[in-house]
Amino acid sequence: MIEKITVNGVHLEVDEDLNKYAIKKIANLDKYMSKHVRESVRAEIWLKESKAKNKRTLTCEVKMTLPNEVIITKESTLNIYAAIDIVEAKLKNQILKYKELHGTSGIRHKINLLRNKSKNQI
Repeated sequence: MIEKITVNGVHLEVDEDLNKYAIKKIANLDKYMSKHVRESVRAEIWLKESKAKNKRTLTCEVKMTLPNEVIITKESTLNIYAAIDIVEAKLKNQILKYKELHGTSGIRHKINLLRNKSKNQI
């Protein structure tokens, strides 16, 4: 699990249940990361409430710091738990892209593409 997670509330009181839910959802994303990335990843979660013209909007924003990259994801809904779930899904996709670019298989894939490209030009 991701060890370094902070949860902050902006114009919103974060109770214990909401805090546990947010940490649980984001911490489980470590299964999509390699071992060395897991050890150095940090996540900051901001849960915000805004009101405009009698409409209440709740926003979940997550900043995940990985080696060589920072991923920021944001979602606004009427339900904070739904916003956390959507952000989790978005982060999963971004982590998989990160892994493809920065993982060892990604490097091997890029090298093979370059080799095949140079063979086709000869």
